[in-house]
Amino acid sequence: MTATSIWPIEMGGDQAKRRVAILISGRGSNMTALIEAAHAADFPAEIVLVVSNIADAAGLAKAAAAGIATATVASKPFGRDREAFERKLHETLVEHGIDLVCLAGFMRLLTPWFVSQWDGRMLNIHPALLPSYKGLHTHERALADGVKIHGATVHFVVPEMDSGPIIMQGAVAVLDDDTPDTLARRVLSVEHRIYPDALRLVASNATRIESGVCKSKANGSPDDMLIAPAVI
Repeated sequence: MTATSIWPIEMGGDQAKRRVAILISGRGSNMTALIEAAHAADFPAEIVLVVSNIADAAGLAKAAAAGIATATVASKPFGRDREAFERKLHETLVEHGIDLVCLAGFMRLLTPWFVSQWDGRMLNIHPALLPSYKGLHTHERALADGVKIHGATVHFVVPEMDSGPIIMQGAVAVLDDDTPDTLARRVLSVEHRIYPDALRLVASNATRIESGVCKSKANGSPDDMLIAPAVI
């Protein structure tokens, strides 16, 4: 992404819903949250395609049951040629007239070539409060560090992993008796809330990127203070 990039990118008429593709590799928990949110008449985007790099990903059946077109672009046959795989994936997205891409458990590191094709138009959700805990095992690492607040982040995708402009974040308190599983469940609930909201902002042209920072027209949270642990 360039040093200064302003959103929105023109993607059609003002009243047209943005055509969204969701990329998955597994069960598609966040995919389901996005699909359900898009059922609202006033939602500014429609989920028109779900693509997986794994042929038997459980999320494909869920998407098909919801009446959404699905496609598989298997990554394994391409071996280490990541760009060749991505060119096929890009071709599939273009064929379906996609405006925005949402990554939802898509277990592939994307090359700069693919990211550049969707610069400012591709979102990802990460189970941590970026820029802390990039990569895997975020809940285990947060607990090991003894943090008191943890959460999830929706951000634009850039070539560097988990480093794009932050669109929205949500937080939960970390409890003394938390395990990675219990913490993950609460963070997942946050993910299911903020991903649709972040997509709503982007699809309605309510965000812009200035010098690598995402700004939006949205108001702050009505409860803008989270303190943990709470002293009673």
